[in-house]
This record gives sequence, C-alpha cells and structure tokens, in this order.
Amino acid sequence: MDAAPVSAVIPCYRCAATIGRAVASVAAQTLRPAELILVDDGSGDGTPDTLHALAAQYGNWIRIIALPVNGGAADARNAGWAAATQPYLAFLDADDAWHARKIELQYGYLKEHPEVALCAHRHDILAASEVPDRPVGEVASERISKGSLLLSNNFFAPSMMMLKRELPQRFLPGRRHVDDHLLWLQIVCAGHTLVRLSPKLAYTYKRPFGESGLSGQLWIMERSELANYWILRREGCIGLGTTFALNAWSLAKFARRLALVGLRRAAPIE
Repeated sequence: MDAAPVSAVIPCYRCAATIGRAVASVAAQTLRPAELILVDDGSGDGTPDTLHALAAQYGNWIRIIALPVNGGAADARNAGWAAATQPYLAFLDADDAWHARKIELQYGYLKEHPEVALCAHRHDILAASEVPDRPVGEVASERISKGSLLLSNNFFAPSMMMLKRELPQRFLPGRRHVDDHLLWLQIVCAGHTLVRLSPKLAYTYKRPFGESGLSGQLWIMERSELANYWILRREGCIGLGTTFALNAWSLAKFARRLALVGLRRAAPIE
C-alpha cells in the first residue's frame, strides 16, 4: 500500500478505553500516513501496555514515545512533532477518530497547494458505538482569515488539522487548555495560509464543552483563551483595542456556554 508523507501523532493519557478506536481509524485510511507516533504522556496506568499491544498488532508502522511525567497534550504533541520524520503532520486525539479518506483528501489538497501551510476540515459528533464511515460528498475549500479565527475555534481542534512539519511554531509548553487555538493563530499571524475543507473528516464522541475531560473545565478553558489574546498582543499579532474587544467577546461566549450547560443539566432525563 502506498503511504502519504505524513506523520500522524496521538497524545495518549490514560486512554486505554478509546485508543484502539483512534488507531483503527488511522490504520483504515485509504492512504495511510507513513508513520503513527503514539506519545504516552506519563499515564501511570495500563495505557502503555495497551499502546505496545497495538504496536504489536500493527507492526513497526507504529512508534511509541514514553514521557516520564504527565505534561499535558501540548507537551505530548510537541514531543511527537520533534520525533516526526515526514514533511507533514496530522494530529488525532486519543478519544477521537478519522474518516477513512481524511489523509487522502487533506494531504491531496496540500500537495496540490504548496502555498498552504495549515489545512483543516469539518467534524461531527457521533454516538460512542458509531463507526465513522459517512459519505464525504463534495469537497470544497475556503480560506480562513485571521479575524474569523480570532472570533471562533469551533472547527479547528487538533484532530482536524494537517500542517507542514517545518513550521517553527509549537504548542505552548505546559499549557493544558486552548493551546491548539493559540498555535493556529500564531501560524496565521506569521503570514501563513489556513484553509478549511468542507467534508466532515474527524469525529468526536462528546460535546465541545461541559462534558468529561478537559472540555468540562469551563472556567480554566476561559482563562486560557483570555490569556491567548494577551500573548498575541505581546507578539504584535493584534492591537490593544482588539485585545480588549476579544476579551469581551470571549466572556460573552463563556456566559452563553454556562447557560447552555445549565439548561442541559436541568433537562429531564427521558
């Protein structure tokens, strides 16, 4: 089978229950990435055993990196980035999955458009038992402006991204929340192009906020988003007035999230 010159990276932290599904979705690609790097982020449980079992199942196509302590997904992704050997990187969260044509379509677009450094696509939320094999449909592309990315990160989680390995930017070390949004903005602010493809090629199994995991820590996520705008301000990406306006916008979105979570929890169980 031909392989795409792509390194796929999955940060792994206590993910024994879901990592098999994620790896299977990478292995099932119509155009496989050349390598899959599993980064154990100091799990301290049975996750490493599960990763080695998967490596035995799929062969030397899988590489495992073990970090001595848990540093968060940003550090794990950076470690995978540093170990990658291919010119393109694709990230996948351990509790997400890819459509079988994700690499084929996303790498195909980047190969035809070498001026694009960062390529996203849409995603969908599935039931836990659902297999991500929905029809792709028509493939269209749109350039995402810095302004629209500043206002929203709804469709730009790591599992939806492919980028050039040579980019000098990295996930903010030690950051455990909203590190992905900051990185995409830093890349765009450096003058690189971000394009989004129309198909839903990544799948999550929980809502983007208000549930388990990092997405459940709403106020911590909000503080990280506010901090991101001040980092971008210091780096000269946005002006002071824009920074204040974005902080107000972010807080308004946060209030809306709190209201939605409250309504969801108050809804009667059927």
